[in-house]
Formats: sequence, structure tokens, C-alpha cells
Amino acid sequence: MVDSEAYKLEKYLAEKAKQDQEKEQASEPLSAYDACVLKESIKIHELIAEAQRKSK
Repeated sequence: MVDSEAYKLEKYLAEKAKQDQEKEQASEPLSAYDACVLKESIKIHELIAEAQRKSK
């Protein structure tokens, strides 16, 4: 159960980051650096979630 909850948390955080990015882009565009950092952060969260699924 703990892995499932961690996976759900990772997915939630990734989705929240995407939503926050969309809101910020609507108000003011991100710099290229900020956009890159955000994309990499999302990738890291996805990789962590995938690793947790595989470790079950």
C-alpha cells in the first residue's frame, strides 16, 4: 500500500507542477531556463514513480 500511495503522490505532484506551469505561462511567460528546469523536474518525478512501480 505504501508504494501505491507514493506513486499517487508523485503523479499528483507532477500534475500539480504542470497546472502551475500553465497558470504561470498565462500570466507571464517562463524564461527558457525556468521552463527547462520545470520539464526536468517533471521527468524526475515520473522516473521516481516508475522506479517505485518496478520495485514492487
